[in-house]
Amino acid sequence: MTDAEDLDFAINLDNLDLTAEDALDNVDEHIQENLEDVLVKKALESGVDLREYAKQIEHDLHKVENHSISDYVTESNNIARLHTQIGECDGILERMECMLHGFQYDLSSISAEIQCLQEESVQMNIKLKNRQAVKSELSQLVDEMAVPEQMINHILDCPVTERAFLEQLHELNHKINFVKQHSYNDTAACRDVLDVVEKLKFKAISKIREFLLTKIYSFRKPMSNYQLGQDAMLKSRFFYEFLLSNERHVAREVRDEYVDTLSKVYFSYFKTYINRLMKLQFDDAAGRDDLLATEDSSKRGFFSSSRPAMRNRSSVFTLGKRDVILGEQLEAPIVVPHAAQKNEEKQSFESLFRSQHYALLDTSCREYLFVCDFFMLSASAAQDLFNAIVGKTLALYLKHVDTQCSECYDAIALLLCIHIVYKYRVLMNAREVTSLSSYWDTMMAILWPRFEYVVKMHIRSVAECNVQHLSSIDVRPHYITRRYAEFSAAVMRINENLPNTKVEQVLSELQTEVQNFILRLAACFGERKDQLVFLINNYDMMLSVIMERTTEESKESDSFQQLLGSRTQEYVEEILAPHFGGMMAFVKDCEVVLESGQTDRLRVFEQKVAPLVQGFAAGWRTSVDLISREVTTSFTNFKVGSTIVQAAFTHLIQYYHRFQKLFTQPPFKAMPARSELVNMHLIMVEMKKYKPNF
Repeated sequence: MTDAEDLDFAINLDNLDLTAEDALDNVDEHIQENLEDVLVKKALESGVDLREYAKQIEHDLHKVENHSISDYVTESNNIARLHTQIGECDGILERMECMLHGFQYDLSSISAEIQCLQEESVQMNIKLKNRQAVKSELSQLVDEMAVPEQMINHILDCPVTERAFLEQLHELNHKINFVKQHSYNDTAACRDVLDVVEKLKFKAISKIREFLLTKIYSFRKPMSNYQLGQDAMLKSRFFYEFLLSNERHVAREVRDEYVDTLSKVYFSYFKTYINRLMKLQFDDAAGRDDLLATEDSSKRGFFSSSRPAMRNRSSVFTLGKRDVILGEQLEAPIVVPHAAQKNEEKQSFESLFRSQHYALLDTSCREYLFVCDFFMLSASAAQDLFNAIVGKTLALYLKHVDTQCSECYDAIALLLCIHIVYKYRVLMNAREVTSLSSYWDTMMAILWPRFEYVVKMHIRSVAECNVQHLSSIDVRPHYITRRYAEFSAAVMRINENLPNTKVEQVLSELQTEVQNFILRLAACFGERKDQLVFLINNYDMMLSVIMERTTEESKESDSFQQLLGSRTQEYVEEILAPHFGGMMAFVKDCEVVLESGQTDRLRVFEQKVAPLVQGFAAGWRTSVDLISREVTTSFTNFKVGSTIVQAAFTHLIQYYHRFQKLFTQPPFKAMPARSELVNMHLIMVEMKKYKPNF
């Protein structure tokens, strides 16, 4: 083996780890790795001998080594200087290291000091916050508890009407409550100001009590406007609240004094107002003799024991414009007695009733709202206090109305008063005041029975009326039925605003008695025709009045419409019978035979046909003229007469048409009299001159 081979082998042996247990096992792997080297692959591919190649490499390495040694020797001085410089730098760095170690030690001590300062700062911050909280509480406590000189001066010296007194009173009330609250917590500072606060409180209570009682006593002065005093008290409403929260017995004294004063003031005011107002009532008010079936005063006996009747009894039964009191005059200003007396004005019962109760309503609403607002009461407590104030006045009103109603015989006025109460109850509910609810109920309990009683008197007067004692009865509408029509229309007109079954019931009873009364009057006439004329005139008059004065259909108008229709039909038969009775009887008899199906029996009537046809043709114009004159004479109302003429002519044409229709039947078909029948069109043309719209 050559030296190169030995060197190669030695190199490879140096690369082997012969101590490893798996050295021999990994030889193949190392050889494979060496063969994969780039230079080895290149040498093998070029066909170079590796041993020569190794020697060449070794030679190159020696040359490089020698060259490096030569360079090192050449640069030795520089290397020496570099070594010296490195030593100096090492010394400098050593000193810097020592310095940095000192800085590091100093920084660690500073960090500890900073941490200590931070902990102290946190503790100081907590102490500061606690001290600030305590200071705030103490400052507020001192401010709330301290009584400034300004407050003392204003409470002692300022009049209660000044704003400064009211402002300081609010502050004083706050301090009183504050001191009272902390006294329960045994705050020592309360003892220092308690005496001053108590003295200020008693001084303020004294001034407030004097002020409120003075205002209340001023209501007692004659002609004083207590509403202005109430407005002033409302502006100082906190005064009573202060009394109520600090001295309840003084607040109770003020309230009791107010109740006692206003109760007397209202009672005196309304008593005087009622007495003066009643002097304005019409002198000739309706009495117990002013009933539907009472005969006119001009026809009464000389020795009549009853008081003189009204000069104008029709106002008792006629509504006229009296119902405006339920509309535009409902909330009109109240009647001022001295002004009305100066102008010599007279008022109706319902007008005085409205004025009295509108004054009561307005005063009650204002008083109830004042009581709720000033005395700060709940609804039930306010109602009790309100009753204590106006209770005597309400009792006075009820007694007065009861007395007046017991002497009132004007049913229309009573019904208007009932509806005034309805309207005022609704008005008070709209104002959200229900303080007079029980009063309205009691008032209704007075008015309704009286209204029903007066209407029953009218009904009884009609039912008990002896028609034989009535003078000058003719076919024209009777004055009693006219009264009924006006009265019934008035009651229905008022009842339309708020329908009530009680009113409808008494009207139904009255209508029944009036219908019976009309029939009794009609029986006074000997002839049926006159009876029918009388009935038609009265029914038409009553129907016209009711429909003219009311806006809605009623049972009364329907009933009279049916009666008028049936009586008109009967009257038409009566006035046609004297002129065309033969033809009418002939038509009725023949139609009965035809309905039975026995047409052979018509031959019995053959001999009557010719006289009937000839008689009708000869006198129908004259008969129509007589009928028209008779109707015109019997009915002064042109509209009624025209309606009856139209009904009579229509009935006549129907009869004559049925008469002509009978000539289509076998017994009469070939009769010569058929050619003498009058043309229907000619009859209608002739009748138009009596009834233009026929």
